[in-house]
Amino acid sequence: MPAQGLSAERRERFSRQMRFAPIGENGQLALVRSRVLIAGVGSLGCALAQHMARAGVGSIVLADRDYVEWSNLQRQMLFDEDDARQSLPKAVAAAEKLRRIDSGLAVEAVVADLTAPGVLEQAAAGCDLVLDGTDNAAVRLRLSDWCFAHGVPLLYGGVAGASGMSAPLVPGATCCLRCLIGGEEEQKSGDTCDTVGMLSPAVELVAALQAAEALKWLGGRRSEIRRTLVTASVWPLSMRELKLPGPSRLCPACGKAEQARGSGIGEGTLARSGSKMAVAAIGSRSSAEEEASGAGSGSPAAATADAARKPRRTAVVSAVLCGRDTVQVELSEPRPLEGYRRELEAAGCAVMRNPYLLRADLPHGGTRLVVFPDGRVLVQGAADAVEALRLCECYLVGSSS
Repeated sequence: MPAQGLSAERRERFSRQMRFAPIGENGQLALVRSRVLIAGVGSLGCALAQHMARAGVGSIVLADRDYVEWSNLQRQMLFDEDDARQSLPKAVAAAEKLRRIDSGLAVEAVVADLTAPGVLEQAAAGCDLVLDGTDNAAVRLRLSDWCFAHGVPLLYGGVAGASGMSAPLVPGATCCLRCLIGGEEEQKSGDTCDTVGMLSPAVELVAALQAAEALKWLGGRRSEIRRTLVTASVWPLSMRELKLPGPSRLCPACGKAEQARGSGIGEGTLARSGSKMAVAAIGSRSSAEEEASGAGSGSPAAATADAARKPRRTAVVSAVLCGRDTVQVELSEPRPLEGYRRELEAAGCAVMRNPYLLRADLPHGGTRLVVFPDGRVLVQGAADAVEALRLCECYLVGSSS
């Protein structure tokens, strides 16, 4: 008997998936009614977005603060050369590709930093699941805190080099991400794409592990969710599973988490644990570490902190992006992009603008400023955080300090 709510065309589209008994017609209908947030639309995020769209998830929110560059094309499967030439925001370019995959898909692009006030709350509203496609410890921990406060599962994943890891973190049933990998300070020694590069097959392996658990959860087979952290490598080939700890009574996040709604997984399913697992997060960078390499009074970290405390400071460093020398700076009083365009061109910069951002190659030193309407600036090629701030204040604020 035809699945109520699915047209003949949709039934044909998902016919092979519906023949897989654990999903079937009821599972497919559940997928169609689901809404997910994919946090980060880089390597993992692109792969996850494709899996969710092609599986028939009805509503997808894509959130990313970055834009497409040539170096992304080696492993970020939703992007092409036109996206890189136009410097399109990743969330926007990915959303357009997903609409070509499935014209019936409801997809929303959020071009913003998920750690900014209110952004995650708005992006994740009404979502049944959050999939981690990020490369930054601060963002991941923010996702975990929000998910465990609202009873929404987080499917954690990370990749660096030829290795990766994945864990389904379910409020009320498993530990949170902080209890699994520690805080930002504990992630400083982890490998990143900056230090060891990244292989596309490793990305696809980790994304497949995350996507499989997403289909279980969204398709109504929640009791079958994997209860393990999987670490894997494609070169050399290896795979290992470690049982996930349960919620810690001592943790303010998972110890007091709202249980995931309709999970079928109780607190007693997994043993409680008050200790962190000995796990280094793969593909995760601490924003505090990235903003500066030293802690002394003359270090970039100290200079940036001092600058942020000054009442007249017009810009502050907020993060450093993985994979290249890029510092994210926040302007305190952003202006329309067109005004920046005129001033940057007058200063001898080569400027490109699209509906979403402005990109300016500075006259000297191979440095680039990418300005977003919300006041975020990606400074590429700066020697450190202090230099990034100086360039923004010189070219975008008008007063060098």
